[in-house]
Amino acid sequence: MRRSLVLTAVAALLCAGCSTADAGSGDKSAATSPSSSASSSDARSAVRGAVAALREDSAVFRQEIELEGEGQVYGLTVTGGFDFAADRGHLAVDFPEGAIDHTDQVFADGKIYISGGQEIGEGNWGVVPRDKAQAHYLLRAPLNDPEHVLQQIAAMRKVSRQGEENVKGVRTVRYRGVLDHRTVTLRMTPDVRTKTNQAREALGGDLPVFADAWVDGRGRLVQTRMSLNMSGARVTLTMALSDIGEPVRVTVPRAADSIPVTKVGGILNG
Repeated sequence: MRRSLVLTAVAALLCAGCSTADAGSGDKSAATSPSSSASSSDARSAVRGAVAALREDSAVFRQEIELEGEGQVYGLTVTGGFDFAADRGHLAVDFPEGAIDHTDQVFADGKIYISGGQEIGEGNWGVVPRDKAQAHYLLRAPLNDPEHVLQQIAAMRKVSRQGEENVKGVRTVRYRGVLDHRTVTLRMTPDVRTKTNQAREALGGDLPVFADAWVDGRGRLVQTRMSLNMSGARVTLTMALSDIGEPVRVTVPRAADSIPVTKVGGILNG
């Protein structure tokens, strides 16, 4: 009964408000414990160093988000470019067959601009202070902010070296660790944080959230993944990085086309 309550709570945290869509099978290795093949402190330093370097650079990224809960499977993609050093970027979110299947977002000057959505209206941009954006789902970033993903990856614990892997033609070392409850609930809305706390209490410990980072021979972050898999309740967020160091052009919406908003919901917005 206790485990059933946990799974029900986790499923709700993953997919509340989703619509039917297909997704892949996910990373089944999330159920495996990290190996002890290398010093945890050295491995953690390698991951933190790669994240710190990217935060001073720019990159093109692609996030693939796979969700499973309440017997349904869903998939979203987030693509764009981000100048992490300048805190500026742009991204597009696509959710095939969703009630609203696309949104564009622009990050600039401490603000996030969002197109579309019932709260905003067609042809306008909603604007939210970046530091006020919150996460509405488990393992989702506030308004899909890729910097939030990096912050969580850098905080992984019990990190170990998993061996070498080829990621889209790039030779990398894969590191694996776990995310603690504080990192998982970072910048969650109060109601979602409460539900996550309840799931943790029912489980008797932290939710089994794993994190992976792939680092190339130059110490650059090539790919990240965060995942949770609990008997039918599953979420996986994979972020691939490319064109590191290339300029990222950002067009900021005009003030005349922007409307301040205090609340932005929906599965597209994290």
